[in-house]
Formats: sequence, structure tokens, C-alpha cells
Amino acid sequence: MTVRLSTLASGLTVVSHPMDHLESAALGVWVGTGARSERDQEHGLSHLLEHMAFKGTKSRTASEIVEEIEAVGGEVNASTSVETTSYYARTLKADVDLGLDILGDILRNAVFDPDELEREKHVILQEIGAARDTPDDLVYDLFSETAYPDQAIGRSILGTAATVSQVAPDMLDRYLQRQYRGPSMVVSAAGSLDHDALVARAEQWFGDVPSQAAPDNAPARYVGGEHFEHRDLMETQIILGFEGCSYASEDYYTAQLLAGILGGGMSSRLFQEVREKRGLCYSIYAFHWAFADTGVFGVHAATSPEDVKALMPIILDELARVTDEVSDEELSRAKAQLRAGLLMTLEHPASRAGQLARQLQLFGRAIPTDELLERTGAITSDDIRRVAARIMSGSRPTIAAVGRIGDLPDSSAIGARFQGLTAT
Repeated sequence: MTVRLSTLASGLTVVSHPMDHLESAALGVWVGTGARSERDQEHGLSHLLEHMAFKGTKSRTASEIVEEIEAVGGEVNASTSVETTSYYARTLKADVDLGLDILGDILRNAVFDPDELEREKHVILQEIGAARDTPDDLVYDLFSETAYPDQAIGRSILGTAATVSQVAPDMLDRYLQRQYRGPSMVVSAAGSLDHDALVARAEQWFGDVPSQAAPDNAPARYVGGEHFEHRDLMETQIILGFEGCSYASEDYYTAQLLAGILGGGMSSRLFQEVREKRGLCYSIYAFHWAFADTGVFGVHAATSPEDVKALMPIILDELARVTDEVSDEELSRAKAQLRAGLLMTLEHPASRAGQLARQLQLFGRAIPTDELLERTGAITSDDIRRVAARIMSGSRPTIAAVGRIGDLPDSSAIGARFQGLTAT
């Protein structure tokens, strides 16, 4: 069956992909707000609100929320990212209404009990401490802060000990009223379900959410630079990156394929050259993160301090080389990986529900899989080389590292390596 779409008077969108051959369904509420939507004094509030939604409502205690869904074999959870927050459930087909009832209850009737808030703040402070003690997590926070300094988009999702500690219940209420509005909310579901029944239940819970749009996020301002944190560790964590493409960019999928060619699997250039041929690290891969109006393209490697000096020139050489040559075989493998990922998403209700929600929030429509495959299939080797040259020469590099840094070059030295680079 095809994707079905409805819009409530509040502006909230309901989308579903019925899969009648399944015995279960995945559903959720996706909100177009995350760490990027926070004001300075609210740093970490999106993540804390996501936690507090499960700590009791006007009709359910915290334990009753999870007991009720687990009593029918279901599950419920949530997550916060830079630009979105999602609350989701997985149930058998007979319990879809219950799943949405619980999600509606925690989003519309949360009570934010002060005692529960203090306990949860303490839990998140431990989470912040754990992230600081985990070098491969910390290096990503340092990288984002350096790429986008003094901006909400570059801050850690968890917040800081200082900002989380001062959150009061009224701050959660105000943030909820300001950001959780119909035009930025999507109820998405996939699996064995009835669309009309889903719309009716969504109307009961979200028909009266504010219909005015939430405030716009501040435009992103990529800067770049370096941030090195010296620690006496057995392994040095390194991320090197550049400004990439936004979701709206016509080169978004080209950048995704570029990441696959450079470091998307065991056959990728970086894995073969750095790990297989030279044994310089255990883990290395390339990534492309896209946001609404910006993006970052980067390489993450973990290596011994003794190998840092040898590792970096090889990474830089491979980044430069991809602007000169991309074989048909490499491009074909990258396309096959992307195509497989898109098609496999259709087999997993939770992945499909999330994909539909993100498409609606970013593009205002559900994009047919055939259209996505046609777009990626049309990308050529020349497109890959062109986008690679633009990314690597178009912005100041960002480099972050945690561990024994050694002779790691700074952003200026790396930038000079790619200055004036063009695809040939």
C-alpha cells in the first residue's frame, strides 16, 4: 500500500505507511526542535524535557507509563538530536491506539514534579560526566563546538553541569509551549495499522496544540579551527572536517556518496589504505552530517600516539586524491550501499516511520523511494570530484583531538594543503 498523509487543523501532520503483512507497528511523534532551538540559559533543556516526559503525567505515574506498554509486549522510548526530538513506541497491531495514547499523554499531560526533576537532573549530570570520560564521545563535542563556536548548533546535546542544574519546572513548561507546536510536529507510523484510526486518535491528543509556528532557529555560521585536549591515553581520537551540504542542497546525496567512497565500509579508500595496507589504526571512517541550512563532512580516526604523525598525511592525501580520480567501481559500490540502506528501511517499521517523519519535516513531503534511487543513480564520478573539491577548499578545516596529540597539524596547515583545489 502507498503512504497516506493527513494534516490536522493545528498544522500537525499524520503520515503512515501501512504494511498489512506485519503483526506489529512502529509509531511516534517527531518534533522539529532540539538542541539547536535552545537559548543560552536553556542549554540541555531539550534532552532534559525528553527525559521528564516519562516521569509522570496527570493520569499515570512514571512506573505506570512503562508497565502499561510493557504489559502488552510493547516498548516506548525517545531521543534528542540537534534539530529534532522524537518519542516513539513499538506495539502489536492490536495495541497501536495504546501506543499513541501513552505518547499523547506524556507530551500533553506531563506534570514535571520538582522531586522527579531533581532526580533526573542528577542522572543527566552523571551522563555528562560519562561523556567527558569517553574520549570517542568527547572528541565529537569538541569538533562541533569548534566548527560552530558560540552557537546552539555547535553545543553538546546534554548541556553542561551548570545549565542543567539550574533548570526549574516552569522552564520546561515554557519551552514546551514555545517549541511543541502543530506545524513542527509529525505523527508517523508504519506497520500493521489503520490510517484513519491513527488520524482520529492523533486529533484527540494533538488537535488543539498551538497552530502558530515555533520560532525559527538562528542561521548557522560555520567557522572551523582546532581544539586539542591533551590526555595521557593509549589511543588518540581525531576528527578532521569541513563545511558540508545541508539537507536542501542539490549536492546532499553526492556528499553522502563521497563519504561512502572515502570511508563508508571495509572496501573504502581510507579503510584499505590506512588500516589494511599500513595498520595505522583500528577504526577510521568518513561521515557527512546534514542540517537544515548547513552540514559537516569529516573523517574520524582512532590511532596510537606513535602513529599520529604518519596517519595524518595519508588522510590528507586521500582527501586530495578523490578530487582527481573516482573509479566507476568505487561509485557503483557506494551507490549500492546507499540503495541497500534505502530499501532495507522499507522492511523495518521503526526505520520507515522515522524516515517519513524526517522527510516531512525537512522537505514538506514524503519522497518516493524510486525518486531517491533515481537521484542517486544519476550522480557521476565528475559530480563526486566536483563536490569533494568544493568541500575541501571551500572552508577552513576543523580538527579536534583527544589524547596524546604529538605532531598533529593545526587547521591553518591543513587548509593550506587544499587551498585552490579544483576537480580536474
